[in-house]
Amino acid sequence: MNNPINRYLDHAVLKPEMPIQEAHDAIAEGVAYKVKTVCVRPCDIPMAVKLSKGSETDVCCVLAFPHGVIPTALKESEAKLYIALGVREIDMVANYGYIRSHEWKLVLQDIAAVASITKQAGILLKVIIETAMLTIGEIVKATEICVEAGANYVKTSTGFNGEGATEAGVKAMLDTAAGRILVKASGGIRDRARAQLFVNMGCSRLGVGYNSTKAICDETKLASRDDY
Repeated sequence: MNNPINRYLDHAVLKPEMPIQEAHDAIAEGVAYKVKTVCVRPCDIPMAVKLSKGSETDVCCVLAFPHGVIPTALKESEAKLYIALGVREIDMVANYGYIRSHEWKLVLQDIAAVASITKQAGILLKVIIETAMLTIGEIVKATEICVEAGANYVKTSTGFNGEGATEAGVKAMLDTAAGRILVKASGGIRDRARAQLFVNMGCSRLGVGYNSTKAICDETKLASRDDY
C-alpha cells in the first residue's frame, strides 16, 4: 500500500434522515481522520466546505443520488451548482436502468454531459454504476462507457441498493479499466481487512460510511451492518 489507509477513504455522510448536528459531527470526524474526502449530501456542501477549510480533506458530493434516473439536463445543472458551492469531487449515479436495458448510447450521453462540465472545472468525476444490479458483462461494458465518456473513476455502489462491492465485480472493473480509469470500491467496507483487500486489488479509492472510518483507521470493532 503506497498511502496510509485514511488517504484512500471517501468518508460518506449520506443518510437522508440525519439531523444537521449529526451530519456536522460526522463530517468533522472525517476531517479529523484526514480522509481523502468527506462525501456529503448536497444540502451539506456549504457546511462541509467550512469544516474542511485548511485541512487535508476535500469535499465530495453525490449527484442524482441514489437512483440516477433524473434527466441528463438536471444532472448537468446539479454539477454546475455543486461546483459553484465548492466541491472538489462529484460522485454521479449512472442510469443503471439504461445500463440494464443495454441502451449504451444513452448511458454514454448521460455520463459525458456531466464529465464535460467537471473536466472544464478541474473537478474529479466518479460514476456509480451500482454493480449489485448488473451482470459481469454489464459491469464490463459500463466501465468501458465510463472510460469513453471521460470520467475519472468508475465506482461500484451507492451503498443503498444491493450488497455493495464484491471481489468479482471489482476485478471486472479493474481488468476492464486497465489503467485508463481509476476504480472506487464502495458499499459493505466496514473494517481494515476488507478495505485492505480492495486496495491490494488495485482500487484507488474506497467509499465507506462515516461509522466505518474509525473501525478502518484504528482497526477497532466491525462497524454497524446498516452503515453504508
